[in-house]
Amino acid sequence: MKNILLISDTHSYLDPRIEKHIDACDEVWHAGDIGDISLTDKIKTKKKLIAVYGNIDDNKARAEFKKDEIFFCEKVKVFITHIGGYPPNYTPALFQKLSEIKPQLFICGHSHILKVMYDKSIGCLHMNPGALGTHGFHKVQTALKFEIAEDKIQNLQIIELTKSILS
Repeated sequence: MKNILLISDTHSYLDPRIEKHIDACDEVWHAGDIGDISLTDKIKTKKKLIAVYGNIDDNKARAEFKKDEIFFCEKVKVFITHIGGYPPNYTPALFQKLSEIKPQLFICGHSHILKVMYDKSIGCLHMNPGALGTHGFHKVQTALKFEIAEDKIQNLQIIELTKSILS
């Protein structure tokens, strides 16, 4: 079993209140818009990190991370990208890619809106953790915690932080 912390849209700010959640997980997954690469460097000193770059990320982030990550966690096939929309509002190109990859879990960021929903059309769970950083229109900083055990995604928890005035 793996305990996962899913974050996105940090925009160079790693809220100190999230550190206890980093400490309690096995892996951190970041769905893009990292900002300053020192943020991911800090996470990597504590935990395994899987991340993709987002539209605001510079050449350093793009040199270290890919646009898309496709991998297995336990027996769950995972696809992470930054800009992905949500069911059923995918671009035709992304819908084609999802249809080919056939993930059980599709993760994206970008919107700053937390969403978890099952997409019957492609048979997978869609997750967007919202935004953990302070840059943007969102009023609450959010992230997701969950477990993957064999082929099950379970014990999903929403982390909400009052938007920090520090950034």
